[in-house]
Amino acid sequence: MTTTLITTPTFSRHSPEPWRILEQAGAGPVRPYDNTALPGGELRERIGGVDALVVGMDAVTADVIDSADRLKVIAKHGVGVDTIDVAAARARDIPVVCAPGSNSRAVAEFTFGLVLDATRRITASHQRVAHGEWPKLFGPELAGKTLAVVGFGRIGRLLTSYALAFGMTVLAHDPYVEDADIRALDATPAPLDECLARADVVSLHLPATSGAGPLLDRRRLATMKPGALLVNAARGGLVDEEALAALLVEGHLGGAALDAFAHEPLGRPAPYAARAGRPDGRSSRWPPLTRGRRMGWPARGGRALRQVAGESGGSRER
Repeated sequence: MTTTLITTPTFSRHSPEPWRILEQAGAGPVRPYDNTALPGGELRERIGGVDALVVGMDAVTADVIDSADRLKVIAKHGVGVDTIDVAAARARDIPVVCAPGSNSRAVAEFTFGLVLDATRRITASHQRVAHGEWPKLFGPELAGKTLAVVGFGRIGRLLTSYALAFGMTVLAHDPYVEDADIRALDATPAPLDECLARADVVSLHLPATSGAGPLLDRRRLATMKPGALLVNAARGGLVDEEALAALLVEGHLGGAALDAFAHEPLGRPAPYAARAGRPDGRSSRWPPLTRGRRMGWPARGGRALRQVAGESGGSRER
C-alpha cells in the first residue's frame, strides 16, 4: 500500500479536492496533525515506510532523507524548496517537485496590502481606536514614491504592476533577469545598494541562501533611505531581525511589514517588542510594524493574520 505523509496543516484545509485526488490515486494520504505543522524532529521518526512526502516549511534535511527507506518523491506545498536538501534527494534519485505560480498572485496582493497597511497606518489606527483612543495618524500617499523590488520573478513582476497602478516608480534588482526584461515591464534595473539608498519602500522576493547570512545585514539596512519601509514576505533569513529592530527604534527606518521570520513559529519574545520596552510593542517612538503569519497563500490555503506587536501590527517564485 502506498503512503503519502502530509506535514502541512494547510493542505486541503479549505477544499476537500486535493485530499480526494490523493485518495482516488491510491496515494494513501496521512496527516498526523490537522491544525499544526509536524513538530521539529518528528519528521525523521515518521519518514520510514513513507512513499511520498508533502511538506510546507519543514526542514527536509539529509538526515531525514537518509531515514526514508521507501521515499519516491518530495512535493513542496508551495514554491520555494530552500528548506529541502535537494542535493541529498538527488543523490537518492528522489525527485523534488513544487507548484510554480500557484500562489504568485496571492503573495503579490498580500504584499501590496502590507505596503498600504504600513504606510497609511490602517492597523495602527484600528488598534488604537479599539483601545479607546481617537488618533489622527499620518500616512503618506504612494503616488510619486519609489518601490524597490528585490527579486524580479513572478511575484515581483505582479507587485510591480500594482505599484505602477498606484503611481509609484519601480526599481528592480535581480542578477538572473536581463535588464531589458525589467525595462519591458516599466521598471528600472538597479544594483541592490542603489535600490536600498533610493527606495521609499523595499520589498523582498527571493530565497534565503543556507549558511550565507542575511542579505540585509546591519550595514545594508543602515544604508536604506531614512524613513523607508521594509517589506519581507519571502524568507525570514533574508533580514537581520535584531538590526532591523534597532534601526526601527532609533528612527532610521520608518516601518517594517513582515510575513516571514528567521524562526517560525516565533516561540520566543521577538526583538521588535523587546526593543520597544513593552510586551505589546506600543511606544510613542515605535514606528509602524506589521507582522503576519504566512498569509501569502491562495484563498483556499489562506491563514489567519495574527497581529502580535507594534503600533501597527506586520519564495522566490520565478
